[in-house]
Amino acid sequence: MDSQIFTDVIILAGGIGERLWPASRPDYPKQFISLSDGVSFLQSSILRALAVQPTGKIIVITRSDLLQPVSEHCAHLLYDLDEQQRHKLQEDLLILAEPCARHTCAPLMLSCELLELMDNSAPHTMLVLASDHVISPVSAFAADCRKAAATANDGYFVCFAIPPNEPATGYGYIKEGAPISADGSVFAIAQFKEKPDEETARQYLASGSYTWNSGMFAFTSAFFKEEVRRYEPDIAGAFKVFAGAQRPEERTVNGIKYISNWAPMEEAYRSVPAVAVDNAIAERTGRAAAVRASFGWDDVGSWDAFEKLFSKNDSKTVEIKGGNNFVYSDIPVALCGVEDLVVVIKNGSALIMKKGASGMMREVVQKVKSQGKS
Repeated sequence: MDSQIFTDVIILAGGIGERLWPASRPDYPKQFISLSDGVSFLQSSILRALAVQPTGKIIVITRSDLLQPVSEHCAHLLYDLDEQQRHKLQEDLLILAEPCARHTCAPLMLSCELLELMDNSAPHTMLVLASDHVISPVSAFAADCRKAAATANDGYFVCFAIPPNEPATGYGYIKEGAPISADGSVFAIAQFKEKPDEETARQYLASGSYTWNSGMFAFTSAFFKEEVRRYEPDIAGAFKVFAGAQRPEERTVNGIKYISNWAPMEEAYRSVPAVAVDNAIAERTGRAAAVRASFGWDDVGSWDAFEKLFSKNDSKTVEIKGGNNFVYSDIPVALCGVEDLVVVIKNGSALIMKKGASGMMREVVQKVKSQGKS
């Protein structure tokens, strides 16, 4: 196998996306939202997976209650693909429906077990993507993925390091270590840093030694399973039920293959701890590396970020003696004498927010939930 090619791509698509309420809700979360082009974040992530040209599977991992909308978004994408890409999705795209949410380490361990069970004749080099990022250009992303695949095959847990352009407090940071590649674009990770306060973020930015951690990863299945056994024995123990497991039945919904109600998966998930892969492996392994991203990246983690990426405002909006407002609404909206507002009216709920106040969204959602209003 070419050391610069991924065999498989895993797309994590089980999140809730509270920060984009009310457009994002538990039964229709952020990954199903689209920007001006009408392509959902989930569909964009699948297109990126195709651009990497994996030789094996593209697995979309989601909650069982999201199986239907995930399959619909996958199926709608088929109409816009060329024949080769359409064939790839029809043959190798697989939705894996978890019985319940168990953060990110468990579904990645599940993916390793499934892929090895489906094909144990060759090593699996895996790329892990989120389902709600905006990345461009795709050609630069694919080129960086070739570096990530080669590094993963050299026995590393690989992250993608995003050069920061502002002192953001909403991202984890990576401290750069010794270079691994000759050009310095791949380097060892000296340390992971949690989301900082604003002053610390400014220090990180000024130092030039820190990057954002994108939340995308690469590794081989053998390496990942070994690190799970070393650092998370309870997770490894829960997955011992896969010893001698039979290949699961693949069914279809909306013409898309899926797996659910798989006995060993159900049994493992009854006891497996919910741990983030960052905490379980990335921050603890002695073989963490990063590819410095040459592509643009945004995790669209707020309405302020969403507006910057949205290329046109709502034509149904009327503004009188006001300006610099952003409206994302199912119904016509009139704004009179107000400025710098974000107005979101979706799914029978409304958000009216001063621009720059996105940090309040989690508190908003908690209060809305506690009052039983959405």
